[in-house]
Amino acid sequence: MAEIKPITCYRITDHAHQEMTRRQITEEDVAKVLAAPEQIEFVREGRAVYQSRLPSGEPPKMYLLRVLVDVDRVPPAVVTVYRTSKVAKYWRTGG
Repeated sequence: MAEIKPITCYRITDHAHQEMTRRQITEEDVAKVLAAPEQIEFVREGRAVYQSRLPSGEPPKMYLLRVLVDVDRVPPAVVTVYRTSKVAKYWRTGG
């Protein structure tokens, strides 16, 4: 598993802003995941997925918030963000 490195200084691309609005994901939730991700997955050179499980909705249901980040830029750039109920599909367990 990759070392978890929090991101506190970053830029959100126009595309990511549009998707956050469309998917009703707050900047506060994105900031939480980037500052304290439960997992990080490197999908290719320079791009990582920061992800954490967060409750959402009424009644609350557990979702996985995935934040795709180009980490090879200064500051890192949030490329897109989405929430999924398919936690088991993306969640890596030990081993």
